[in-house]
Amino acid sequence: MNWLTKLPGTQRAASGLEWRLWRKLPVITLAGTLLPLLVLGLVYLLNDPQASAAHARWNQMLGYMVLGAILFHWSMVGTVALGCVIVMIMKGPGYVADGYFVSHRDRPRETMESDEEARRRRSP
Repeated sequence: MNWLTKLPGTQRAASGLEWRLWRKLPVITLAGTLLPLLVLGLVYLLNDPQASAAHARWNQMLGYMVLGAILFHWSMVGTVALGCVIVMIMKGPGYVADGYFVSHRDRPRETMESDEEARRRRSP
C-alpha cells in the first residue's frame, strides 16, 4: 500500500516559515541542551568540594531542574518538528485518499443503502 500517492495535476503551495524552522531545529535543539548543561557545569566547577549538606542538596536540586528544562525543551522541539512536518505535507501536492463510494454525492438518499446493494457495489 502506497500511503502518499500523488494526484496528477496538483500544485504545491509556496514554502514558508515551516522550512526555515525545520532547518534551524538541530541548532535550536543543541543550544537548548548545551546551555543548561553549561550552567550546571559552571556551578559544579565553581562550587566548594567541602560544601555543607544544604549546598549539596541545592546542587542536586539544580541538577533536577536542568534535567527538567532539557526534557521540556526537547518536547517543545519535537512538537514544533511535528507541526512543521504536518504543514509540509499539507502544503505539498494533493494525495490520493481512500476511494470510498459516497452514495449521496449531491443530495442525500431517500432510504439507507441495503446490505445487498453494498455487496453488489463492492464485488468486481
